[in-house]
Amino acid sequence: MDAWAPGLFQASLPTRAQDGFTLGLSVLIESLPFIALGLILSIVVQVWVPAGLIEVWMPRRAWARRAVLSLLGMFLPVCECGNVPLARGLLIRGFSVPETLTFLVAAPIVNPIVILTTHQAFGWDGGILVARLLGGYAIANLIGWLYSRHPDPDGMLTDRFRAECAHDHHLHGNRVQRSLEVFVRELRAVMPALVIGSAIAGAIQVLIPRDVLIAIGSNPVLSIVAMILLGLTVAICSNVDAFFALSFASTFTPGSIVAFLLVGPLVDVKMLALLRTTFTTRTLAGIVAVVIASAFAIAVGVNLLA
Repeated sequence: MDAWAPGLFQASLPTRAQDGFTLGLSVLIESLPFIALGLILSIVVQVWVPAGLIEVWMPRRAWARRAVLSLLGMFLPVCECGNVPLARGLLIRGFSVPETLTFLVAAPIVNPIVILTTHQAFGWDGGILVARLLGGYAIANLIGWLYSRHPDPDGMLTDRFRAECAHDHHLHGNRVQRSLEVFVRELRAVMPALVIGSAIAGAIQVLIPRDVLIAIGSNPVLSIVAMILLGLTVAICSNVDAFFALSFASTFTPGSIVAFLLVGPLVDVKMLALLRTTFTTRTLAGIVAVVIASAFAIAVGVNLLA
């Protein structure tokens, strides 16, 4: 690549390779505590919470159940990485695919830690905090509603995960033994995807020249596109991504910052790798399309109002 475009990158290829490795490793290390917490919560939901205890508190109407589940992150602020094993636990417990998707999309944004850090970074300036919070809630419920109309909800799950669900109903032994079995199973499913997603995120970050992004930051439309692409590739935990986005606030439009803060936690490359352990490629393509289109529309609205 250096031979084809010698002026595109300031650093040499070996230096960029080392930077990519470092970035990928940092994403992996940053994600591990949240993965561990998500695994623990998944075990609690699958093994230790008595049958029917969660369900009895849920509304009966499907839209109301999804609306409640999209607020579950306010009580379980796990971050997007840990939400995947927790969502897998909800599916195994018997929650529907649309309900679980609603929780999975909303929780990385609609949770107290993300609200506090986003406010700390931007305050109330430009409506960024409000747009992120309401936008995340709206996108989650839109996805839940769209997939609730799917003729075959179980068809959105991978064959491997459906087999795991069937196997889970035949687990024997005491709760400690079942907890260990669930832990090993979820760890085997999630960790390879996390490593691959982190490596891809690190590689992409060193292949995209930052100067190109900054050059288009002031354009109201191109800035949104650029920050959406950045959100897809820079896998940063949603608990701290507002501080990363703050570094672009002086050159990029408020709407583009909102787009980054919406797209990144929901469908970045690391998250997609984790989601692929449970959902089919076609399902994920639909989710990505809805998230990007919705984030773009919200970002345009923020730019018009700013």
